[in-house]
Amino acid sequence: MKPMNDTEISENLLLGFAEDPELQPLIFGLFLSMYLVTVLGNLLIILATISDSHLHTPMYFFLSNLSFVDICFTSTTIPKMLVNIQTQSKAITYAGFITQIHLFYSL
Repeated sequence: MKPMNDTEISENLLLGFAEDPELQPLIFGLFLSMYLVTVLGNLLIILATISDSHLHTPMYFFLSNLSFVDICFTSTTIPKMLVNIQTQSKAITYAGFITQIHLFYSL
């Protein structure tokens, strides 16, 4: 019987935007600001439709749902990317990768 290779993949490597360490703070600030604007803008839409009784129509109900899905969609990838930029790490565990891909495609 032949010996078999029983190695397991425990993490994947993510490729980033720039390898230059001088650009990392600029990229981090840019993506953090875009993420915060997206989340806060969508939260503002949700809170406006909940608080005003004139906006309790089907169109605004679906707009609130779209805003919620947009918050969830951006929250699947951007926080991990921000952590990777800040720590200069490019690794993600296999379970984290599968979870992120599952959420990305389901949203």
